[in-house]
Amino acid sequence: MDMFRKTTISLILTCLCVPLLQAQVNIRDSAIFTPLIYATYGYQFPGGDLARQFGSNSSIGGGFMLKTKSNWIIGVEGNFMFGQSVKNSDSLLLNISTRDGFLIDANGMYAEIIYYERGFNFLAKFGKLIPVLSPNPNSGFVILAGAGYLQDKIRIHNPGNTAPEIQGDYKKGYDRLNGGFALNGSLGYLYLSNTRLLNFYLGFDFMQTWTKPYRLRDFDTGEQDASTFNSQFYSIKVCWFIPLYRRVPKEFYLY
Repeated sequence: MDMFRKTTISLILTCLCVPLLQAQVNIRDSAIFTPLIYATYGYQFPGGDLARQFGSNSSIGGGFMLKTKSNWIIGVEGNFMFGQSVKNSDSLLLNISTRDGFLIDANGMYAEIIYYERGFNFLAKFGKLIPVLSPNPNSGFVILAGAGYLQDKIRIHNPGNTAPEIQGDYKKGYDRLNGGFALNGSLGYLYLSNTRLLNFYLGFDFMQTWTKPYRLRDFDTGEQDASTFNSQFYSIKVCWFIPLYRRVPKEFYLY
């Protein structure tokens, strides 16, 4: 029984050690296969139909990528979009406001109303890394293409929730919620350091979207919006990467 136990333990340790040894790579000398986890921030400028509703905004998110030994890249990414530039917001609640454009709350006071842009997107991406002007074969210029889903709306915020006219389902009648298909393209530079301490991406990101309204009726017009929106996002983007590979241990010589 003791011999069987020792043999079993030895086999288990061998099975565990072999993948770990194979996972020890030298990023400096050759292109490697590696999973990459990353966080990202982008500053976006809208175009097309969306530019008539919102100004510039920010996005934060994260993703997961696989980089192959031949430097092909495949991954997924999700982002939360937010901004404070909402155009024509003064006319959004016009039909429930006073002659001077103020909304009266439940206390008989002028309600404080703040408008935000909110949204999110999910994208699947595929592309190629070209190791030019790089410290190793795993860094260089990256070209990516992707497709996915985008949704955005106007967030109407009333501090203290004192205005019942824009609470619950009433608020949904003014938020211009819409969503739809998105295509994405990116061009940038990926840097994976030889020491694994500094790993980042900096680039330009473009997204084309085709969305449609989701609400059955807009309360300010009293009608359903049957429009389709053709919009664009132009972004400056930065990502911070965590590569999931084991570095080859340094060699030490004893004399």
